[in-house]
Amino acid sequence: MRIAIITGAAGLIGSEAVKFFSQKMDLVVGIDNNMRAYFFGDNASTAWNEKLLEEQVKNYKHVKADIRDFAAIENVFKKYEKDIAIVIHTAAQPSHDWAAKEPLTDFAVNAIGTSNMLENTRLHAPHAVFIFTSTNKVYGDTPNLLPLVEHEDRYEIDEKHPYYKNGIDETMSIDQSKHSLFGASKVAADVLAQEYGRYFEMNVGIFRGGCLTGPMHSGTQLHGFLSYLMKCAITGERYTIFGYKGKQVRDNIHSADLINMFWNFYQNPRQGEVYNAGGGRFANCSMKEAIALCEEITEKKMNTVYTETNRIGDHIWYVSDLSKFRSHYPDYHWKYDLKTTATEIFEFIRKRV
Repeated sequence: MRIAIITGAAGLIGSEAVKFFSQKMDLVVGIDNNMRAYFFGDNASTAWNEKLLEEQVKNYKHVKADIRDFAAIENVFKKYEKDIAIVIHTAAQPSHDWAAKEPLTDFAVNAIGTSNMLENTRLHAPHAVFIFTSTNKVYGDTPNLLPLVEHEDRYEIDEKHPYYKNGIDETMSIDQSKHSLFGASKVAADVLAQEYGRYFEMNVGIFRGGCLTGPMHSGTQLHGFLSYLMKCAITGERYTIFGYKGKQVRDNIHSADLINMFWNFYQNPRQGEVYNAGGGRFANCSMKEAIALCEEITEKKMNTVYTETNRIGDHIWYVSDLSKFRSHYPDYHWKYDLKTTATEIFEFIRKRV
């Protein structure tokens, strides 16, 4: 029997992982206590997605447990330990704005929660593959020191720079920069996951995500950029653009494309390996370009307001280089370009509002 343990199971990446790995495993055990509603309010609740999973995925078992509670997590691992094939840890406090409100909660969820997951895997399922969803915020604001050129609708890196062709790779320093408290707690978890892989010789993969997106995202102003943007485009709710003239650039990776990265890693795992994970040059946009895309899809003018105050530690330009991952897993390629993803989000949200 093969079992997958997935934290944050009712969230964007977690639920995508549940649906995918339910086709590969005998049982999927999802751990989620809907902390997203605590972080961002009832509009961000994932209860609706949890209900869908329980109704639609026949070999899915949901566990309401808090990853900060070592004993509660250990109970899950003890119950299934002999058969656990993969642990996918997606649960997190994901907003650098929110982290400043409750730094201790942020650190407990992101760092201590990850420690609890890693240690329980080591104790009860040491041969399982462990996948950790990290973030590009571990690089802090170092990307803002790159030679950037301002264009009409976006910032772009100087075409002479080595990062111009494919984006930012894993050699960028994560030290001596402003991360936000969220970024700092994720650095702690990221480095700890690397250490468990290398020190204990466990099959651990760390995936530093860019903007993770898709139709199952419960997007809010503080987290879930493309989903929340499209929601505002559909409903007419005012959308606030924070600084940089709306020209800040992000790459966007569809949740299904990220899960495909996980699947490739699972089939040929490595110990403590780090990968950047985003849309790269295949799928990226500035805020202004994303707004134009949403207006094109919805055929409506968006209600936007601009403030000069940018978010602390926010990136001006970030595009992920996946060359390292694709050199290790040459069969991998993205399937969802930006317009396909945005259209899918539009169709899904339109049915719910």
